[in-house]
Amino acid sequence: MEFQEFNLHPVIAASIKEAGYVTPTPIQQQAIPTVMQGRDVMGLAQTGTGKTAAFALPILHRLMEGPRGRVRALIVAPTRELAEQIHEAFVTLGKQTRLKSVTVYGGVNVNPQIHALRTGVEIVVACPGRLLDHIGQGTIDLSGLEVLVLDEADQMFDMGFLPDIRRILGHIPAKRQTLLFSATMPPGINKLAQEILTNPVTVQVGNTAPPVTVSHALYPVEQHLKTALLLELLQHTDTDSVLIFTRTKHRAKRLGEQLEKAGYKAASLQGNLSQNRRQAALDGFRDGTYQILVATDIAARGIDVSQISHVVNYDIPDTPEAYIHRIGRTGRAAKSGDAFTMVCSEDAIMVRTIEKKLGATLERRTIDDFDYTIPAPKKDAEFARPPREPRPTRKPAAAKRSPGPSINPFKTDHPGTKPAGRPQQGRPAAAGGATKPVFNSSRRGK
Repeated sequence: MEFQEFNLHPVIAASIKEAGYVTPTPIQQQAIPTVMQGRDVMGLAQTGTGKTAAFALPILHRLMEGPRGRVRALIVAPTRELAEQIHEAFVTLGKQTRLKSVTVYGGVNVNPQIHALRTGVEIVVACPGRLLDHIGQGTIDLSGLEVLVLDEADQMFDMGFLPDIRRILGHIPAKRQTLLFSATMPPGINKLAQEILTNPVTVQVGNTAPPVTVSHALYPVEQHLKTALLLELLQHTDTDSVLIFTRTKHRAKRLGEQLEKAGYKAASLQGNLSQNRRQAALDGFRDGTYQILVATDIAARGIDVSQISHVVNYDIPDTPEAYIHRIGRTGRAAKSGDAFTMVCSEDAIMVRTIEKKLGATLERRTIDDFDYTIPAPKKDAEFARPPREPRPTRKPAAAKRSPGPSINPFKTDHPGTKPAGRPQQGRPAAAGGATKPVFNSSRRGK
């Protein structure tokens, strides 16, 4: 099957050809015709299978007819990086359509977003937090929305975005087409998805199984020896591009710094970075400036790099679906890849759960000449600050008795009450009497 069989608009077909696309992926073959029919869709496929084009192409096809200059398609994503990736796909595939797309997320200047929305766009790719800010301040009009897409829906639900999603749903037309695309769809998430979809068509490619081109290995090690074992592993392994997953953003930052000190070209991708630094780390990993990228699950949702040779789970993921999603970053395009996972004794239950999901026992490995017996370091008492001596308690001075009435400091009218200060003046309104919009750039879903 080829893309021309979808009978997409000639302008979009020309952009597909220019982008070098010839044969659609399985998720695209199943989803594109259904979306073009106007049906609600729940698409499930592992990462790297072309989910973005599966909804971007039929949306562009739909928007070629109808009004311009108003928001007709809204795509909601959990992270800024993923939002940018989706936006770039719309720009590439809709290059000759004259349809306009804009990204909306926190952590950056809001004024360009407001300007773009006022100028007129047909496609908005947004993160929940900043989108709700725009809705609250009236800087976005969603009354003409025709298509809603929730991408990486499972991750948004897991991150606690469900209340935000429900608030967004309350500001868009009830009559619309809704699409959910995700790498994984656990039963609990599937139930939630059914609440916001109308008679959906489920499109599933495979059984969320990992790529057959990926080899798995477990490295049992104590928590305090993980970094040392990782350095030893990198030294004895022929690697091209390595993606390392940690459980927390603080650990990602610290591990990235330790790898840099060890002489590796490494960067970290985590939520505390500004958008410019996050984008620089991601771009550097793509173009080879950085050989190693350390990231959390949330930050890694925007990573689309085809040449990753190794995925290392510094911390084991919380679910088997997350494990499959992580290792799906390597072994793409029929190329081989390796997935290494460092496990502690307390990870035994999750290891068994992952093995049950995969239907196979994962190989346990050790590194020769590595000392696994080094005890956990004790707190250095030499430079520890000695405990403070308790301060001597002061005896309260005897109060002079006064023949006058006693003063109750809790009464507002007693003689010792401090006089009220000047009333605080409110900020003057902006020109025209309108209140100046206030945007919270620290919201979730940057």
